[in-house]
Amino acid sequence: MAEIEVPTEHLHETIHEEAHGHGHGPEKRDPWIMQVALSSAILAVLAALAALFAGHHVNEAVLERIMASDRWSYFQAKGIKASVLTSKLELLETLGKEVKEEEREKLNEYKKEQKEIEADAREREEASEHHLKAHNILASSVTLFQVAIALAAISVLTKKRVLWVVGLVLGLGGAVAFVRGLM
Repeated sequence: MAEIEVPTEHLHETIHEEAHGHGHGPEKRDPWIMQVALSSAILAVLAALAALFAGHHVNEAVLERIMASDRWSYFQAKGIKASVLTSKLELLETLGKEVKEEEREKLNEYKKEQKEIEADAREREEASEHHLKAHNILASSVTLFQVAIALAAISVLTKKRVLWVVGLVLGLGGAVAFVRGLM
């Protein structure tokens, strides 16, 4: 699966330039810009962590799905063996031949094994779904963090603090999603 990237380098450069007075005007350094820079840096770290965990969960989801598929194949193989043995036993009985008790026990063993294999396959499918849900929540949190960072940069460029506040609210939403994704 593709890893989620957080392209924030340009935004950080813009905020850094503005914070250090290298921006587009002769304005005096504004302490608010430092707050925007600090909050953007924190959001970028959270976005990177969320992307890392999102990638982990999608990889785990795929691995669990593959293992479940393997278990279902094994389940089918046991079913085929049981069917072949059942046919053999029925044929022997029809021909009036003796059926060995070991073969009946083997048939019961195949059926017992199938139940165990089925339970394991279903557990792995559930684990895959759990990881996929966590991935989706964490991917949403990455998106919220990215939008929050972009709004912070735009707020510095336009000198509109309300955009920064909206970005912080989105960042808070991203943090909530991040925590939910980890649970």
